[in-house]
Amino acid sequence: MKKLIFGFVFLKLLLLSLFWAFTFPTSQIAQIAKPQPTALPKVSSDGINRETSEPYKGDLSIFEGEHRAENLQVERVMDVLKIAEGKSVADIGAGSGWFTVKAAKRAGAKGKVFAVEINEDAIKHINERKQKENLPNIETVLGKEDDPLLPKKSVDAVLILKTYHEIAEPIRLMKNLIPSLRKNALVGIIDRNGDKSNHGIQREIVIDELKRAGFFLKEEHDFVKGDEMDYFLIFQVENSKNR
Repeated sequence: MKKLIFGFVFLKLLLLSLFWAFTFPTSQIAQIAKPQPTALPKVSSDGINRETSEPYKGDLSIFEGEHRAENLQVERVMDVLKIAEGKSVADIGAGSGWFTVKAAKRAGAKGKVFAVEINEDAIKHINERKQKENLPNIETVLGKEDDPLLPKKSVDAVLILKTYHEIAEPIRLMKNLIPSLRKNALVGIIDRNGDKSNHGIQREIVIDELKRAGFFLKEEHDFVKGDEMDYFLIFQVENSKNR
């Protein structure tokens, strides 16, 4: 009797196995048995995990302090950036055009300075200043938060003075800056340690974000502390000598 029951159970299991084998191929059974991974949303590699300060839109005369040039050591800043006669410069976040004018005078008639701003009132102010001070080598550019909109291979040096902490899309902007840089171009960033609440940004964050954008830190200085700034960082594009 036991043999009969055992044989009946064995036959039933055999028939069930054959049914599954013909109804569901091995690969299909594996797919049913193995849970499929959930597709994760794509995260942009250009995003930042921090808040930025609101861009300044007030009275532009605050950038024209009597002792600002001395405190910042602006002539030394231009020396470090190798701004000289005939060079092409970009002043990103130009504000009142304070640095734009100084760079334009040093670059001379054969040089050029692009004053980049996202504030139309600042662009208008710089254009009026350009005419008043007779500096035809200045060209204003109404840029975007993620793109300075500069011509390709147009600049030898860039300065972002007290502005990087306000840039809403810093990594995208810096990536979009790269095509406009000439061979061995230098990019300087002057700012202060801090956060959104006090219009600053930590030095380490700037270095990390520039690295993500394709730059490396070439050198740094702290002589700008007289102007209440904490660092002057100099960057170059990776493999810039081969561009």
